[in-house]
Amino acid sequence: MQDRRFVSEGPGLKPLAETGFFSAPLARPGASIFSAVQQQDYSAMIWLKRRDRMERSQQRCIAVFALVCCFAVLVALIFSAVDVWGEDEDGVTEENCSKDCRIVLVENIPGELSFNSSNYVSLTVGLNHLLDQAKLSIEIVSPYWALTSIDQESRLYSAYQGQYLFQRLLSLKSRGVKLKIVRDQLKSLSDRYVEERYVNMTALTRGRLLSSFWVVDRKHVYIGSAGMNWKALSKLKELGVIVYNCSCLALDLHRIFSFYWQLQYRDYIPTIWSKRVTAVFSRDKPLQLRLNNTDASAYVSASPDLFCPKGRSRDIDAIRHVIREAKRFIYISVTDYLPLVNRTFRGSAIVRYWSPIDEMLREAAVLREVKVRLLIGLWTRTHPLTFNFMTSMQALCTGLPVCSIEVKFYRGKEQMAGFQHRINENKFMVTDNAIYIGNLDWVGSEFALNAGAGLVIQESENQQKGQDSIVEQLTAAFERDWFSPYTMSLLSGSTTLQESQHGRQRLQSLKTKAESREHE
Repeated sequence: MQDRRFVSEGPGLKPLAETGFFSAPLARPGASIFSAVQQQDYSAMIWLKRRDRMERSQQRCIAVFALVCCFAVLVALIFSAVDVWGEDEDGVTEENCSKDCRIVLVENIPGELSFNSSNYVSLTVGLNHLLDQAKLSIEIVSPYWALTSIDQESRLYSAYQGQYLFQRLLSLKSRGVKLKIVRDQLKSLSDRYVEERYVNMTALTRGRLLSSFWVVDRKHVYIGSAGMNWKALSKLKELGVIVYNCSCLALDLHRIFSFYWQLQYRDYIPTIWSKRVTAVFSRDKPLQLRLNNTDASAYVSASPDLFCPKGRSRDIDAIRHVIREAKRFIYISVTDYLPLVNRTFRGSAIVRYWSPIDEMLREAAVLREVKVRLLIGLWTRTHPLTFNFMTSMQALCTGLPVCSIEVKFYRGKEQMAGFQHRINENKFMVTDNAIYIGNLDWVGSEFALNAGAGLVIQESENQQKGQDSIVEQLTAAFERDWFSPYTMSLLSGSTTLQESQHGRQRLQSLKTKAESREHE
């Protein structure tokens, strides 16, 4: 029987189904289920989209974080590479530094030696005068620090000058003058008086720190052969120059000191250089200055190659440049001359010919007809091959009337403990228009492994040479030594060295026999 339910609607009655009250749930049950499924799918889709957005956001965050980390690492690497920053330069720049300077040649000539000329300034007097001038700071690089010693020889009167200089250095702090020292030996001075830093040359180049110079108040400089050794102030023949009121030159030499200063305990050389250790002047861009009222150009050079940042001229290039520019003569005074490089590779010694200087001298004498003179020290450590190279060089002029290559040896006197005093420690070259004063002997291994500095000064060709000319002063010093009674010819030098070596061998043999008898 058909079920018909009614509701009242005004005057009549209508079926309940026709009102739609039961029509949705009863008429479309599948549509409701489909709608629920759609709603679930929509919710899932929304959730997936949100998850995708979160994942993409997380990926972007990770990428940004990775980039930040990479940037931080890069910055750290850059800063670690550029860790030779140098120090504050007190506002001195290439534009405002002083260029009207005075230069003085200083020497130490042992009292036992007698020369015809006495026109020179004592090295001791010059260094003490620099101490008098100091107001703010003194920066010193020296291969040796032995101004005082406890051995018997240092008690002699000749050691007094070194002891006095040492006490004056220690008293700088009481005057408010800062003393800074760089060395390659671990023996330390008192921290109460000095700031000292150590350069591990063995790890860096397997060489030595042989630089020898002072920078005073970033205004005055000394550079030469003498280190801080009491014997250098009394018993050894030394030569150098002091330049006063020349902050341009002092700034450049200070940058070499600053480079050494930042290498304390390091075993590597940075690959990127700070501006404060790069060269201010160079061979290609020399300092133009007035020197003793003479127009001149100057620059500072350095060795080895690893110690030459951007713009810094190498010592070997500076020497070659001075030789190349010579017109009439080239005079050289060094302790040792040997165009060989001796290296050790995997426990084996490798020796090779080192030609840069040797070839330039031969070319100057043979092709340009420049007179060449070499004054070389003769002492216990003179290499026998030196005589072979010198003989070969002199032989070039055989049969050439305008070719002139002369070689002499400066002989010292052997004293106690086998140490040879009064040897010629000079390390300079002078030509008709320029000078070079350095810290290294002219041996290939010295320039390849050891740290040193050099000063090149070239006087203007238009200037009239006079008594104040540094070229004239150094030429006179060389000729004084050349014609002194303490020099000998190439042949005599070779014979003397052989006799000396045989004598030492006999002496050593006698000592060995005496010691063996004592043990018996």
